[in-house]
Amino acid sequence: MSSAQSKTLSGHLLKDYLSSFSFILPAVAIFVGFYIIPFYEIFNLSLHDWNGISAGKTFVGLENFQELMGDVIWWRSMWNATYITLIALTFQNILAFALALACNRAIHFKGFYRLVFFLPPVLSEIVVGIIWRWILNSGVQGNENIGLLNYLLNAVGLHDLIHNWLSDPNTALTCIAVVHSWKGFGWGFIILLAGLQTIDRRLYEAAQVDGANSWSTFWNVTIPMMLPVIMVVVVLTILGSMQSFVLILSMVGQGLVYHTEVPVTRILSAMTVTQRYGYACAQGVMFGLILVMVSFIIKKLSDRMKQA
Repeated sequence: MSSAQSKTLSGHLLKDYLSSFSFILPAVAIFVGFYIIPFYEIFNLSLHDWNGISAGKTFVGLENFQELMGDVIWWRSMWNATYITLIALTFQNILAFALALACNRAIHFKGFYRLVFFLPPVLSEIVVGIIWRWILNSGVQGNENIGLLNYLLNAVGLHDLIHNWLSDPNTALTCIAVVHSWKGFGWGFIILLAGLQTIDRRLYEAAQVDGANSWSTFWNVTIPMMLPVIMVVVVLTILGSMQSFVLILSMVGQGLVYHTEVPVTRILSAMTVTQRYGYACAQGVMFGLILVMVSFIIKKLSDRMKQA
């Protein structure tokens, strides 16, 4: 190849490279502007002590992180979020998968069911929280039980079950977790239903020819084919449940107590109550790293399960 031809080829390759890069440049710019730079600023601020108002910031190094490691309330909030996530991973996703399997069959009013099941996720979290707070409200005025649930329990004679659902440490977090699962199961339902509809029907026909029953077909055809979709739903459920706080604030109110704290509310309290923005940023960095680590572990488990 001559020198001129080599230069021409190099020019075409460079032009193609620049043309291809121009397509992803907007996405890269958005990612850098809204993710990389903010994360750098948050990490930098986590190394300082700042009240959010004064111009001066005091460099404290890793002191915020050292304090965070011994913060009992912070780790309790992590456990509370983990508990909500575990309920969502089981109750929420099992419900979503069961309803997706039902709507994937030839049943009447499938479109209506899909619409109804997807309504809770599109509702405002504040509105949902206020409604469920009214349902679970246990305030008593005289002999009148204000909450709808307590009213129904009183009406059917189950007086011993009437109590403070959102104030009792033994029931508050479970009530929040159940409401959160009810609010969010529609997302998993839609994703799982879409995954079920992509499975080749010939696989089921082949299983029937081989004499497989419904249970065997479910475990040997449906689950293996749905595994990638299930893992996506699991990751989204973990990320969404661990970061939930709007629903909790609307159900419990701003007077959050020890047994209903979650990481995001702890970060919010560090900024608004104690005005320790550096400590709040340290909490945010720690929380983000934990979520990334959990997502990475699930991704590795998913890859291994695909290879098995």
